[in-house]
Amino acid sequence: MTELLAIVHKYGLLLLIGTFPRGPLGGLAMTLILSTLSLILAFPFSVVLALARRSHRAWLYRAATGWVYVIRGIPLIMLIFWVYFLVPMLIGHNISGFLTMLLTLVLYESAYISEIVRAGIRALPRGQEEAAAALGLSYVQTQIAVILPQAIYNSVPSLVNQLVSIIKETSLGYVINLQELTFAANQINGQVLTRPMDIYLILALAYYLICLALTRLAGHLESRVRRRREQRRPTIDDAVQIELA
Repeated sequence: MTELLAIVHKYGLLLLIGTFPRGPLGGLAMTLILSTLSLILAFPFSVVLALARRSHRAWLYRAATGWVYVIRGIPLIMLIFWVYFLVPMLIGHNISGFLTMLLTLVLYESAYISEIVRAGIRALPRGQEEAAAALGLSYVQTQIAVILPQAIYNSVPSLVNQLVSIIKETSLGYVINLQELTFAANQINGQVLTRPMDIYLILALAYYLICLALTRLAGHLESRVRRRREQRRPTIDDAVQIELA
């Protein structure tokens, strides 16, 4: 335990922010920034995929379904290498490890998050779309104003759980020299040399504590969503008020 505390005391700043401000930002800060940005940027694409997979147009449904199945069937590390080598060939110049990993995670997570959103939509009563159509709302208006707000709200706990997966996936960024948390631990191991077990135990504990906190948050949000759904069950008076509006 003393050795662990000594390593944390000496190299804790490197684990938290990398070599910043003398060098690029890294460590835990880079991991959290990359994970959060990946989730935010992948979400709109995921909503489009989820709606396309519910479309009655065969070509749209098949294209979205193909994308989801292909991406989910590819190992993440293979997709990292594809983006790392293919994107510079397409645009004519290299991109940073951060942009490579961000683009990879956006593509990869779009397939998974779209299934979360689609499940949230399917969990809603089908009568809501029929009621919206009876009130004269178009398909687009129904999805934007009625279906998606409820589906996204119900999907928030699952999205937080998906963020846990993204945080763990960022550890593969070290293969392209992205200075995230695992890369920082490798740097420390290269300096200490004699305490690899201690260093990677600290790394494992860091991931565990972050993911545990987010999992607890997801559980709290899930309970809150469930209570709110039970409190807002539709009644006849609600239906009358909606129709009069």
